Amino acid sequence: MSETTNAAETTAAPHRYTAALAADIEARWQDFWEENGTYEAPNPGGELAGDADRVARPKKFVMDMFPYPSGAGLHVGHPLGFIATDVYARHLRMTGHNVLHTLGFDAFGLPAEQYAVQTGTHPRVSTEANIVNMRRQLRRLGLGHDPRRSVETIDPAYYKWTQWIFLQIFNSWYDPEADAARPIDTLVAQFESGARPTPDGRAWSELSALERANVLGEYRLAYASDAPVNWCPGLGTVLANEEVTADGRSERGNYPVFKAKLRQWNMRITAYADRLLNDLDALDWPEAIKLQQRNWIGRSEGARVDFPVGDNKITVFTTRQDTLFGATYMVLAPEHDLVSGADGASSIVPDAWPEGTHDVWTGGHATPADAVAAYRKQAAAKSDVERQAEAKDKTGVFTGAFATNPVSGERVPVFIADYVLMGYGTGAIMAVPAHDSRDFAFARAFELPMRCVVEPSDDRGTDPSTWDEAFSSYDAKIVNSSDTTISLDGLGVTEAKARITAWLADQGIGEGTVNFRLRDWLFSRQRYWGEPFPIVYDEDGVAHALPESMLPLELPEVDDYSPRTFDADDADTQPETPLSRNEDWVNVELDLGDGVKRYRRETNTMPNWAGSCWYELRYLDPNNNDALVDPAVEQYWMGPREGQPHGGVDLYVGGAEHAVLHLLYARFWSKVLHDLGHVSSAEPFHKLYNQGMIQAYVYRDARGIAVPAAEVEEHDGGVYYYEGGKVSRLLGKMGKSLKNAVTPDEICAEYGADTLRLYEMAMGPLDVSRPWDTRAVIGQYRLLQRLWRNVVDEATGEVTVVDTEADEATLRALHKAIDGVTQDMANLRFNTAIAKVTELNNHLTKAGGPIPRTVAERLVLLIAPLAPHIAEELWRKLGHTESVVHADFPVADPAYVVDETVTCVVQVKGKVKARLEVAPTISDADLEAAALADPGVVAALGGAGIRKVIVRAPKLVNIVPA
Repeated sequence: MSETTNAAETTAAPHRYTAALAADIEARWQDFWEENGTYEAPNPGGELAGDADRVARPKKFVMDMFPYPSGAGLHVGHPLGFIATDVYARHLRMTGHNVLHTLGFDAFGLPAEQYAVQTGTHPRVSTEANIVNMRRQLRRLGLGHDPRRSVETIDPAYYKWTQWIFLQIFNSWYDPEADAARPIDTLVAQFESGARPTPDGRAWSELSALERANVLGEYRLAYASDAPVNWCPGLGTVLANEEVTADGRSERGNYPVFKAKLRQWNMRITAYADRLLNDLDALDWPEAIKLQQRNWIGRSEGARVDFPVGDNKITVFTTRQDTLFGATYMVLAPEHDLVSGADGASSIVPDAWPEGTHDVWTGGHATPADAVAAYRKQAAAKSDVERQAEAKDKTGVFTGAFATNPVSGERVPVFIADYVLMGYGTGAIMAVPAHDSRDFAFARAFELPMRCVVEPSDDRGTDPSTWDEAFSSYDAKIVNSSDTTISLDGLGVTEAKARITAWLADQGIGEGTVNFRLRDWLFSRQRYWGEPFPIVYDEDGVAHALPESMLPLELPEVDDYSPRTFDADDADTQPETPLSRNEDWVNVELDLGDGVKRYRRETNTMPNWAGSCWYELRYLDPNNNDALVDPAVEQYWMGPREGQPHGGVDLYVGGAEHAVLHLLYARFWSKVLHDLGHVSSAEPFHKLYNQGMIQAYVYRDARGIAVPAAEVEEHDGGVYYYEGGKVSRLLGKMGKSLKNAVTPDEICAEYGADTLRLYEMAMGPLDVSRPWDTRAVIGQYRLLQRLWRNVVDEATGEVTVVDTEADEATLRALHKAIDGVTQDMANLRFNTAIAKVTELNNHLTKAGGPIPRTVAERLVLLIAPLAPHIAEELWRKLGHTESVVHADFPVADPAYVVDETVTCVVQVKGKVKARLEVAPTISDADLEAAALADPGVVAALGGAGIRKVIVRAPKLVNIVPA
């Protein structure tokens, strides 16, 4: 709209709903809500007047996933979920609920640190500035958050409790008998009493402090260990598996990631694998997200089997222990301790190739050590996904060692190959090439023997050397699988599994077991901008927890924030953390209860996921300095109740991309805190809803470079950039780097926040991605203008409603809208709710004349959750002094919702011959009689008899002539 047009409209109709009027209305009401604490939700035990009445109502806790305060601020795609939860929360308040809805900021992490490195601006300075800007943008949208409860993970008062939770996890172990976490002191008591023997049988009192620490480290839920990690030299830090892309690069920065062994903090999330899996059933989550978690946890039943190799043994996990007689070679992951000699294991790699070693096994190397070292370096440059891909050519080298098949007694060669991962099972497999496609391909490539032990169901025979591919089946008989002590021949797979598993246990060389794909959570980061670990080390290297009185352990001020980075392709490097360069902070003298001693602080920091693992709890009680959360408050908002056996947030809205990161980690922390008695809820989020994405066209020139979307135009059947030639157009993400971002500030300035809210909700179903089209925003702007005109005279600004009764047609339109919107709100179908409000508003516009007050008021109440500013203004103009936020949502009168008549279609031989207007409650018999009496039907039958009449009252009758 041009300025000239706006000026003319204002002169002709000074009280018209325009962008300027919307801006005035919205700013005034946002100030009113803030000044009057309109959205403040009382906790049980609140002292303010009316708190007890509010707390007595049904409660609802509605949450959005934590936003990160980016320097670019919000684009219109970001608020989609925030607006949706706001609409839902507003409807809940109007239907008599005590609603907790607030928003905070997940503010630690790599982006702020990288910005600090580039600019020299302290991460706290840039992050806090970003938060101020995002708060301004979010406030302008009219979001009904309780501002008292907002949190920031970088606030020491917040991360004091993140550190406290870490210490609860550090000071706990998982007791299999209790199937729950218990304080580590209970484990120490078992060692002290002798109820649990120490690993080497010595009395607990005979162990040194370091030996005791090492024993307990094998049980603690938070522990430090030397383990294979994803080392990213380009970022100077290690990454969790979930932070590495499918092509083996970092999510942040797209740098190569290598396998390395480093001492890192881990969370023993694997102890909770079964509970994390089983408790999914009681959660109201999308099935796709549940499936992703189930697959990530990856539970499988099988057996562990020991294969002797010299003075060592190789332990494998297999789900097909029934094929043990068919194992003709073994494969270790290149990182396996028996290859590298790490963790005290002696290497099985001999000094020279054994006599008779095939040339194809050696990789052309002079010694096994040379071959293994070269192959290990090659494998370290590949991601786990690349290593497991079905590559045409299988690679690997012989270690020079032979193991013994424990059932057949045969010597089998031991290889290393990159298709075996340390992250699954034991990092070793028994290869049964006749019945596994990867083993089959490897055996062909390395000229290894194959033995058929599962009888093929086709005519290929039992000689694998003649096969084109492996044969695998669970519905077949076992063959060629017997010796003097056990025979599986003739058994089905299930029977054979049971028999061999029992035999392995009897022989002491294996046992039935359950394995998980899930690995322990790597919890260390070599960064500055994160929560410091509340851990110090004594002179013997024993880790000590800081007492609660020393929390929070705050980040020190440093001049150099950057971790030491390296050539992105240099795998032979080690991390150096920014905190390690601050000697005054690192080396401290503390009294931890046994006198002042010198300690060294942990110099890694926690990952950016730490603060978001528990933030739902801090929203409940954000100013509690004495406890994580008041138990009564947590019980009220999140405790178990009917339909929610594990408790949790009533509605959690966010992106599906966090299925196996944040969501899995938060569930783990909740279960530990529940086991230790700190919270009543064993799950953090009962109901999860994944909103779709707002997409936008990305325009690229001939070089593939994105050009500003605002500077392209369509003509002559193509799309052109004004500074260049024709450009390509592809629908994708919206973002600053793609030059297609539209900010909410722009839309609010041109149309108002209520228009933006309506447009985002009207674009389509909330869980479906949709393309942004600025040109379409005006449709919702015009809806608000028509709504305004139906209540307010544009020339005088006076209310035009009348105190008369509505006619029946209007009452029917009104109550059908109320009924439909009520259902749509409850089911997050905001696009169809807007359509119903629009239909009602159009009915009133077409009817002409003043609108009855009772109809106008209900119309305002219907749109209040969606467009709260204009609703507040109209509600006040209609004479109400209280805020519309807590007004009662209208209730439909069933008498007006049901149509007086419905149209019944009557078919003869499948063709429509009549349409009858009948009562919606008509019986089958009365409807059949009416249909048969209709003149059109009588004519169509032409005197023929009737073989069958199918009645589907009240809408269909189908007549089949004889």
